[in-house]
Amino acid sequence: MRVYNFSAGPAVLPEAVLEQIRSDLPDWQGSGMSVMEVSHRSADFVAVAQLAESHLRRLMTIPDNYKVLFLQGGATGQFAATAMNLSAAGDTVDFVRTGAWGVKAAKQAAPFVNVNIAADGAATSADGKYNHVPAQDTWQTSDEAAYLHYTPNETIGGVEFSFIPDSKVPLVADMSSTILSRPLDVSRFGVIYAGAQKNIGPAGLTLVIVREDLLDRARDITPSVLNYRVMADSDSMSNTPPTFTWYVAGLVFEWLLDQGGLEAIGEVNERKKNKLYAYIDNEDFYSNPVAPDSRSWMNVPFVLAQPKLDGQFLEQSLAAGMTNLKGHRSVGGMRASIYNAMPEEGVDALISFMSEFARRHG
Repeated sequence: MRVYNFSAGPAVLPEAVLEQIRSDLPDWQGSGMSVMEVSHRSADFVAVAQLAESHLRRLMTIPDNYKVLFLQGGATGQFAATAMNLSAAGDTVDFVRTGAWGVKAAKQAAPFVNVNIAADGAATSADGKYNHVPAQDTWQTSDEAAYLHYTPNETIGGVEFSFIPDSKVPLVADMSSTILSRPLDVSRFGVIYAGAQKNIGPAGLTLVIVREDLLDRARDITPSVLNYRVMADSDSMSNTPPTFTWYVAGLVFEWLLDQGGLEAIGEVNERKKNKLYAYIDNEDFYSNPVAPDSRSWMNVPFVLAQPKLDGQFLEQSLAAGMTNLKGHRSVGGMRASIYNAMPEEGVDALISFMSEFARRHG
C-alpha cells in the first residue's frame, strides 16, 4: 500500500511516473533491455535526453540564450562549481544566508573566493535562528562582486523568498527544493541549479541552467565534469551521465505538462500550503516558527505544544499511513514536505490526523 511520503528528499514521485518506470524497467521501448542498460551514446537515449530538455524548456519558458545541463554531484557540488565557473582568484562573491544550505554554500565557496555575507537571517532575528528573509534594502553587497548567491527555499528551516532579488551582477540560485513548484522568470538569473531529488526525480542528477554569456569564465583548475562550457559543448555527456535519473526526470517533466504546466501545479501547491499553514496557525496545539512572509511552499516545519509527545505523533502518523514527518535533526519538531507529487489528499489526510491527535492530547 502506498503511503503519503512527506520526506524532504529523496522525495515522493508521481504514481503515474512510477507505473511507467515499472512498465519500462525490464524491456524499454522493445529493446529487450532496461533503460539502465542502454548506452548514453545510443541514438535512442540521446532522443530521451533531448526530449527531456525540450519538455523542461517548455515548462519553465527557458530563453534560447540559456544552456540546460544535466550533471552529477548534487547541489553541494555546485557550491564550489559556481565559484570555479563564474569567478577568478581573488574575486569577491556576495552570499545571502537564510538557513543551513546557504551557510554551507558560502563555506564550500570560501576556498575559491572572498566570501562577503551580504545578509544573514539569523543575525537579524530576535532569537538568533533562521526564521525570516531579511529585507533587500538591508543587504550589504559588494561593489564589484562576481555574482550574488542565495537559496530561494531552505529545505531544513522552511524559509523561502517571496521575491527574486534585484542584482546588478549575475544572480545564482540553489533551487533544489523549489524548482518547478510554480512559474519562474528564468531571465532574472545567471545560473539556476537544483538537485533532482525533490521535484525532478531520483537522487543522482543535478540540473544547471546557465546563461550563455557566463560559459567562458571557468578557471583552468575547474574539473571537466563541473565545467559549464565543457558540459554544454558535449550536451552534458563529456562523461557518462546519470542516465536512469535523466530518463525519470523526463517522465516527470512530461507528467507536469500533462497536469497543465507550472501554472496549474502552482495553483495546487498554493492550495496545499495555504490550508496546512491555516490549520497550524488556528490550532494552539501546533505552531510554525517562520515569519508569515517567509514561509516555504514546499517544506512546512511545525512543533507540538508538548514536545514530549513527538514520539507518539510520529508513531501514530506512521500507523495512519503518513511517513517521514520527523523534522531535521538540527531543528527538531516536525516537517511536512509537500512537493509537486504530494497529492492534495495527502495534505488533507495530514490535517485530519493532526486535528484528531490534538483533540486526544491537547
